[in-house]
Amino acid sequence: MRFLVLSDLHSNLEALQAVLAAARPLGFERVLVLGDVVGYGADPNDVIEILRNLPGVLAIRGNHDRVAASFSDAEGFNEAARLAALWTRRTLAPASVEFLAALPKGPVEFASGKFLCHGTPLDEDRYLLEEGEARRCFDGMPFDLCFFGHTHFPGAFILEGDRISRRPALGDELVIECQRGRRYLINPGSVGQPRDRNPRCGFALFDDASDVVSIHRVPYPAAEAREKILRAGLPRWLGDRLILGV
Repeated sequence: MRFLVLSDLHSNLEALQAVLAAARPLGFERVLVLGDVVGYGADPNDVIEILRNLPGVLAIRGNHDRVAASFSDAEGFNEAARLAALWTRRTLAPASVEFLAALPKGPVEFASGKFLCHGTPLDEDRYLLEEGEARRCFDGMPFDLCFFGHTHFPGAFILEGDRISRRPALGDELVIECQRGRRYLINPGSVGQPRDRNPRCGFALFDDASDVVSIHRVPYPAAEAREKILRAGLPRWLGDRLILGV
């Protein structure tokens, strides 16, 4: 089976449309969503409606989804994120609130030994950015493969024996051939708000027959998404960073 892996969509309709247009010709049967469906962007209801109609969707919540669904406050958010979260709460349709409220907390197992989480498999709010945190994850939970999001940085941490290596996704594609005896933490990158100075939106495809994960980056009309953010009265920086990829 082939899985489309999406993370950190952040209400960016144009980016989601571009990802689906690029992924559909490559083929997938199921969709895995690693959280933060909403927040920051101007189209939360449209993004949720698209997700609801994709085949075999398995989605978990992110911290922005939790706040938008009023399960927690925006404590710890920066000012722009807090304003966007409160705007999203006011903007969500009842069906969208229901969708977000039903999202489970990760980690969730989608196949034997394979999981998805938002922050880390140990803490949905923690950022996984360096080898020390990766080691805590490998030591703290048994898995062969875990997809994670939250950082908006695509790439992988690979455990072989006692050694952890890091493979950032440089450029517009990274292919990872998962091998027996190794364990993997893989971030597909952000659909809606890339932060690695590459403004192209990111996604991954996972083929469980070949155990190959491919991370892709594709262009999208970021200027249109930015203009919607400005028209909505959201902080200008949330639009500007889409152009810069930061």
